[in-house]
Amino acid sequence: MTPDEIARVQDSFAKVAPIADAAAGLFYARLFETAPEVRPLFKGDMAEQGRKLMATLAMVVNGLRDPAAIVPGAQRLAVRHAGYGVTPAHYAPVGAALLWTLEQGLGDAFDPETKAAWSAAYTLLSAVMIDAAEASRVAAE
Repeated sequence: MTPDEIARVQDSFAKVAPIADAAAGLFYARLFETAPEVRPLFKGDMAEQGRKLMATLAMVVNGLRDPAAIVPGAQRLAVRHAGYGVTPAHYAPVGAALLWTLEQGLGDAFDPETKAAWSAAYTLLSAVMIDAAEASRVAAE
């Protein structure tokens, strides 16, 4: 990611952080609306799940300037998610729900450049996670 993209993601996330609980609620409502097949993967307290989501996003967003610091955690998270039944096909609707949520929360501040920056960040992160989950699956065979 470029320095400008990183700055856009970090600046926009700083505006979402104060409404983290509401943003997480919007995210999961949208995800379950657009990809109802993922709903059974979530068995716990959704408020707690929302807090975990926002904490993970904060860790990733804050670490974008040093990807080597966040990749191992993302890889471990991907392996755990695969154990819950997450497949590579699930990453696209999650990314779409994330972008939609950011658009709702940021309004006009979610301009095309900011959306492109978030898309780049999510594409990078999801690729790392999908690769880690696949490598773990192959190693287990």
